[in-house]
Amino acid sequence: MEQLIEQLKEAGAGTVLIQEPLAEYTTWKIGGPADILVIPETKEELIAAVKLLSAQGLSWTNLGRGSNMLVSDKGIRGVVIKPGKGLDYVRFEGNQAYAGAAYSFIKLSVLAGKEGLTGLEFAGGIPGTVGGAVYMNAGAHGSDVSRIFKSADIVLGSGELVRFGLDEMQFSYRHSFLHDTPGVVVEAVFELQPGDRKEIAAAMASYKDRRLRTQPLKMATCGSVFRNPPEDHAARLIQEAGLKGFQIGGAQVSELHANFIVNTGQASAEDVLTLMSHIKRTVQERFGVELVPEVLVVGER
Repeated sequence: MEQLIEQLKEAGAGTVLIQEPLAEYTTWKIGGPADILVIPETKEELIAAVKLLSAQGLSWTNLGRGSNMLVSDKGIRGVVIKPGKGLDYVRFEGNQAYAGAAYSFIKLSVLAGKEGLTGLEFAGGIPGTVGGAVYMNAGAHGSDVSRIFKSADIVLGSGELVRFGLDEMQFSYRHSFLHDTPGVVVEAVFELQPGDRKEIAAAMASYKDRRLRTQPLKMATCGSVFRNPPEDHAARLIQEAGLKGFQIGGAQVSELHANFIVNTGQASAEDVLTLMSHIKRTVQERFGVELVPEVLVVGER
């Protein structure tokens, strides 16, 4: 491990942290330490990190803002890569938005609206990064990343930098090819359309008002925990099963939105996992529907 740490530093892979607690890097505020956390600030540092790990046959875990991730209490063995502030940028060229992997998806939607560009209104409440949004094909309000996606620069597991278009991303509901093939998004390009600034602002204000009324935005959550079943909503099923407010340890089904699990203050990953299992079992028994987690569970159990 010490040799790998020195090699990462010598390769110019970015900031290298050892036994770094990950709870503060996730929106759930849950998670044990990473053996090694690498924070590359540039495309070149990211490529250097991945090439070194690839050459040694080592895998890694990709971490964005941690808004759709549950890190186990024991943490993550091996290397975690988190794009740093140098990849936190955006620029607009005509109707296109070029955003770095570490840029806030919410902030991108707000700035696009101010530019008079429509298409990103749905993203105003998705608390992740651009890289995470592309990875998950994040969506809300009847739209998702695939509707506005043009291309992305991605560092593949080999360390090769490639540019993928819409078809190559293989987007489907909360899924992209990155679920099956190791890779890290460096930059994404979104194709937007000219729109009326007042209409865009009004739509985003309406969405925000709805979120404030229906989601526990002031508490530590990961967003939606389960995917919506075909022609239905996970929140409806969980609520109809009588689970709103149900709590295990420090993890509780939100009183506002049944598909959110909140950290009431001292929740462990095991609390969340046990609660998720209880929700799945209860909904299955009550309605015959198997809920599929949307949240990514990572780390040593």
